[in-house]
Amino acid sequence: MLQQTEAPRSDVEATYKAREVEGVFDLYFYRPIGFWLARFFARLKMTPAGVSLLAGIFGVVAGHLYFYRNLSINVAGMVLHVCANTLDNADGQLARLTHRESREGRIIDSVADHLVFVSVYLHLTLRCLFEGSSSAIFLLALAAGISHALQGAAADYYRSTYLYFVTTGARRGVDSSSRLRSDYSKLTWRHTPWQKLLLALYLNFTRQQEMLAPRLKTLRDVVRQLFHGEIPDRLRTHYRDLARPMLKWWGLLMTNVRMLVLFALLFVSQPVYYFWFELIPLNLLFVYLLFRQDKMAESLLKIAEVSQNSA
Repeated sequence: MLQQTEAPRSDVEATYKAREVEGVFDLYFYRPIGFWLARFFARLKMTPAGVSLLAGIFGVVAGHLYFYRNLSINVAGMVLHVCANTLDNADGQLARLTHRESREGRIIDSVADHLVFVSVYLHLTLRCLFEGSSSAIFLLALAAGISHALQGAAADYYRSTYLYFVTTGARRGVDSSSRLRSDYSKLTWRHTPWQKLLLALYLNFTRQQEMLAPRLKTLRDVVRQLFHGEIPDRLRTHYRDLARPMLKWWGLLMTNVRMLVLFALLFVSQPVYYFWFELIPLNLLFVYLLFRQDKMAESLLKIAEVSQNSA
């Protein structure tokens, strides 16, 4: 159970991962609506995974509606996209509200998120092609899509690591590739094909995250070995003080900013610039944040060693 060191949280805040990792749109729009939906789905006895799949369906259809060069249809897609993102918030809130958080639920949520943006990228690419772009648009979209995937994976890893160090309850939901490989080897394609497929996808995603942030992975591994999940207050405080200021910048690599830029470009009928937005400004920010993250992890490794020696 989380220790209460601050004023009691509201019912809505109790379904946050942590207030500081939530974006402005999440706090004042998605989370309040998501909480209402979570309570509604709880009464229907709907599972978090079911809500994730529903979000995926809304998002995939939204992506298809971006194919058409008709603003009314595009706006319908935007509405569905917002609904998808709201449901994507609600699934996690439902899991925390009903104490049904699970690895499988996190995997299904991640798969649904990826399918939504595959649909968006595919249909935007086809739209540009039908509007007269050369076949090079496929390379541009592929490069933007890969950038998107890497940025999102790194941002998610940074946020989950922050939660690991700062909030006690989040440590149960943190996985490493070594642990996932061990669990993956215990499953068989013959008896548990669905679970093995999901775990294979999640293992690949986790490997990408660890490759993008090797020193952050090392920090997590070292802290786990030295302190066995009981992170010293000094290390926790230093981590929060160093990592918290960067959360707002990592937040720019998450869904909300992308959606706003995409919507603006659809309104002016220039969706091709969405790919360039991914490739240039977001990648520049991404490289800078990776550098800052690496320096932060190096500093915290030294603090962890000092904390161990003084223990």
